[in-house]
Formats: sequence, C-alpha cells, structure tokens
Amino acid sequence: MDIAESEVFDSHFHIIDPRFPLTPNQGYLPEAFICQDYLQQCAGLRLQGGAVVSGSFQAYDQTYLLDALQQLGDDFVGVTQLPATVTDDEIMALNSQGVRAVRFNLKRGGSESVAHLEGLANRVYDLVGWHVELYVDSSLLDDLYKTLISLPAASIDHLGLSKSGFPTLLKLAEKGIGIKATGFGRVNFDIKSALKDIVRANPDVLMFGTDLPSTRAPRPYCDEDLLLIYDSLPINLCEQVLYKNAQKFYRVSE
Repeated sequence: MDIAESEVFDSHFHIIDPRFPLTPNQGYLPEAFICQDYLQQCAGLRLQGGAVVSGSFQAYDQTYLLDALQQLGDDFVGVTQLPATVTDDEIMALNSQGVRAVRFNLKRGGSESVAHLEGLANRVYDLVGWHVELYVDSSLLDDLYKTLISLPAASIDHLGLSKSGFPTLLKLAEKGIGIKATGFGRVNFDIKSALKDIVRANPDVLMFGTDLPSTRAPRPYCDEDLLLIYDSLPINLCEQVLYKNAQKFYRVSE
C-alpha cells in the first residue's frame, strides 16, 4: 500500500512552539516542533485533519494550542489540559476556537489529578460535548474501569502502553471507550495482534495517530506504523481506523 493514497485524520500529535510557555517535566524539555515541521513530516499523507494534544510540558497553557489551531485550520481540533477550577466561560471560549477534549496525564503528570476525572469529564461534556483523554498505563485500568465506563465519552492513548492491562483495555473498547493506535514505539506487546483484538471487540473505537514528534518514545513514529494498519486489518476497517472513527469522535464537522 502506498501511504500517499492514505486518508488520515491524525488523532494524536504535539506541537511544541518555544514562543509559548514550556514547563520542564521530570527535568525534560522537548525540542521545538512547530506547525510547519509537522506539516512537512506529514506531506506524504492525504491528511484530513487531526488533534493537537497538550503534553505534560505544556501544563495549562492554552496560548500555544490556540495559535496552532489557527495555523492548521478548521479540520484540526485541540486536546487541552485544564484545572478543575476552570470557569464555564473559559471552557466555552476554548470550544469556540476548536478545542474538543481534556487530557488527564497519569503517566507524566502536568495535568489535573485523576481525583477530578469524573467531575470534570461530566462537566465539560454537559457544557460543550467534550470527551476526556487519558495517558495511562493499562496496568492501572482495573482501578479506573467503573469510573471510565460511567463517563459520557473517553479515550485512552497509545494502546494503553503495556500488556499487563490489555484485557481490561479490550473490555473498555467493548463499552465504547476510544482507543488510540498511537505511539507504537512505546508499547511492550505485539501491535498487529492488538489491533485485530481491538477491532474485534469494537470496530468503532480505534483511531490512528502519528504521535509526532514522539517525545521521549524509545522509537519515534515512522511510516511503517501506518502501513501496519493495512497489514493487520481489512481495507474497510482501515478506513475507519485511519480517519472515519476519529472524525466522528472529535466532531470535526461542527
């Protein structure tokens, strides 16, 4: 399969613009990766849009995100980090500028505590229809399972990262929790088998993303990651995973 023929909605990537505030996380600050860098690296794809995801090193800064969304255009949405003290007016203002989700970073920190997950998830959904996203090792999902299935909408990054909690990840997929097929260099299990298992559990929840620029990943994104989708799934499911599921989940037509 030629990746140049692939329509892709990139469900997970980062923009790192040093013009805006960056906060060291565990002593780490990433290299710059601005919008032009991202678009150049994706020039070989038929890019249909994507989700700019706030990283631990961006904390609660919204300035970089709103600038990136303005540069990238209407087919792109934002995934931000917010404190529980955020006002309704602030949430509605972000929504009007293309933000569509709140991220809880349990792996790296830099976001609101998981103690506020249920309250903030219900609040943003009721107010503007947002979902929540979790960067979490799947080994922790048993403890979060009942909370997650009670939420109106949620997703989990990077296939849940680890093999130990993968059975729980599959149960969450069955319940409609979104699963991001991203960060293949971060996981410790066979990706091809995992992709097949997830779409068998629920073909509507799996969403591909590049994870560019793959900060702190043992191996960065490469085009073989995208080709692995084609190697693992029937063509009709590839279309769902590569762009259709994410376009619906992120409400890009609104």
